[in-house]
Amino acid sequence: MTRTWRSVEGATPYTWPLEGAWNTQNTAVIVIDMQRDFIDPNGYFSALGESNAHLLSAVEPCRTFLQFAREKGFFILHTRESHRPELVDLNVNKRIKAERNGSAIGSQGPLGRLLVRGEFGCDFFTGFEPAAGEIVVDKPGNSAFYATDLEHILRVKGIRHLLLMGVTTDVCVSSTMRDGNDRGYDCLLIDDCCGAATEQLHHAVLESIGREGGIFGAHIDSQKLIDFLSST
Repeated sequence: MTRTWRSVEGATPYTWPLEGAWNTQNTAVIVIDMQRDFIDPNGYFSALGESNAHLLSAVEPCRTFLQFAREKGFFILHTRESHRPELVDLNVNKRIKAERNGSAIGSQGPLGRLLVRGEFGCDFFTGFEPAAGEIVVDKPGNSAFYATDLEHILRVKGIRHLLLMGVTTDVCVSSTMRDGNDRGYDCLLIDDCCGAATEQLHHAVLESIGREGGIFGAHIDSQKLIDFLSST
C-alpha cells in the first residue's frame, strides 16, 4: 500500500518537500557507502590517517532509520565506492592522490585490496547488508550519479524525492546531494545518519545546505522524521 505524507515542517531550512505531498512510490532512500573500508578501524579511511569516530556515531541512527524505511515500504538503494579489480575505472588523479596519502587504491590492506569490488573491506558494514529487492549501485567516483545507472533507475521508478544518509557527509553524501539537486530531485539529508572525518566538516555541510533558502535541499534529524512519519 502506498503511504502518502504532507510536508515535513521539522526540516531545515524549508518545509520539505517543496511540492508538498510525498509518498513511498515517488521517494527513494539512498544509503551511501556504509562499507567496512570507511567504517571499520582497519579499513581504507583509517589507512588515510583519518579518524572514523564521527563516522561510527552515525552507524546506529543509520541502522535504525534503514529498518524504519523498510517497514514503511520505501524504495531503498545502497551505494559502494568501489573499483574493478583491474582498476581500469580508476582515473589518474584519484590514483595519485590516494598514493600520496599512503593508501593506494587497490593496494593490500587488512581487509583486502582497498576499495576493490569483491574484497571484504569493500563490502557493507555489519547491519547494512541490502535486503531482498534493494538495489546496489557500485560507483567509481564521489557522486552516486557519476558513471552509474542510478538516474536511469530512479527515472524508471518515478522517483522525485531523495532521502540521503551515509558517509562521508562532506564528500560522497554531499556530492550525491548536489548532483541530485541539479538533476531535479528534492533532497533531504538525514543529518545524524551521516558522518565525516570531523564534526566540523559535518556541520559545515549542514550550514552550506541552509544557504540561499536550501540551495542543495534540506536536512533533518532522523528521530524527527521517524516521529513525523509515525504520527501521520
